[in-house]
Amino acid sequence: MRANHLLRFPQFAHLGRATRFVDRILAIVEHIALFEDFDRDDIGKLAAYMPCYSVPAGVELIREGDAGDFLVLLLSGSAQIVKRDHAGQNKVVATVGAGKTLGEMSMIDGKPRAASCIAQTDTMFALLDRDSLSRILTEEPELGIKFLIELVQLLAQRLRATTGQLADQLDV
Repeated sequence: MRANHLLRFPQFAHLGRATRFVDRILAIVEHIALFEDFDRDDIGKLAAYMPCYSVPAGVELIREGDAGDFLVLLLSGSAQIVKRDHAGQNKVVATVGAGKTLGEMSMIDGKPRAASCIAQTDTMFALLDRDSLSRILTEEPELGIKFLIELVQLLAQRLRATTGQLADQLDV
């Protein structure tokens, strides 16, 4: 486990490695676009690099504007994705549940978070940071490449959906 996560987020209760939760991940895998092509062995290997945490409702998992170096995989509970508008008011963009991943873009590019994610209920999640992804690429290159391909496809799907929503708003 990387202690810096606990230092940065003292409100996160550490639950150990995600290897303890492989069955839970497999049970929700049909809802996890990122892992749709992963088998039990792949998920088990990946889980070895991911610490798990729990938080009560109301805790911020990701804060808009913060530097990002990790993604979150919701294992249980739900979270609201919140974005500040031009007036500085928080607006709920979406509510997501178990099986959703959050924070992928910032984990990859290191840019500030585009939105906040706040636990709406008691929530359990696994965390994958950039350092762990680098270790996966070094120690399990086939798995790392598979993960990156799936991640790129997920981000492309989200970009296409967002572009479609923007076009609808512009009446294009």
